[in-house]
Amino acid sequence: MTKTDARPKILFLCTGNSCRSQMAEGWTRALWADRFDVYSAGIEARGLDLRAVRVMDEAGVDIKGQSSKTLAALGAIAFDLVITVCSDADRNCPVFGGRTRKVHVGFDDPPRLALGAKSEADALAHYRRVQGEIRTFVETLPTLVEEPAQNRQSRR
Repeated sequence: MTKTDARPKILFLCTGNSCRSQMAEGWTRALWADRFDVYSAGIEARGLDLRAVRVMDEAGVDIKGQSSKTLAALGAIAFDLVITVCSDADRNCPVFGGRTRKVHVGFDDPPRLALGAKSEADALAHYRRVQGEIRTFVETLPTLVEEPAQNRQSRR
């Protein structure tokens, strides 16, 4: 994009838009608010995962004001980049026209991992690990957005 263009619009897409895509949106706002317009959505809306809110708050990022929503709720936004963060969203991602490109970066599902946890502390450990992995990925967004077409492919 040229300097005269609007900021790139990035969408994080997940199954329920309750955890991973919400954390990715939160980290992108925290780290790159001046560089990207960021959104998150799901194939369906499931509500905001309170454990995700908690671990993001521990990391200094407030996402409690975000809401779980479907792609339809976002309207007709022309996204520059759609990043699917779970395999279900990758398989069921709608086709975006025009200049939109899609990248899949799969992250483990903290709610699923937490099902077998023996305690709340054990459950939160899964959320914290994935939250850290998402932050590490989001730190690379400028490079990903500017990456030449011949180098683009799924990240995980």
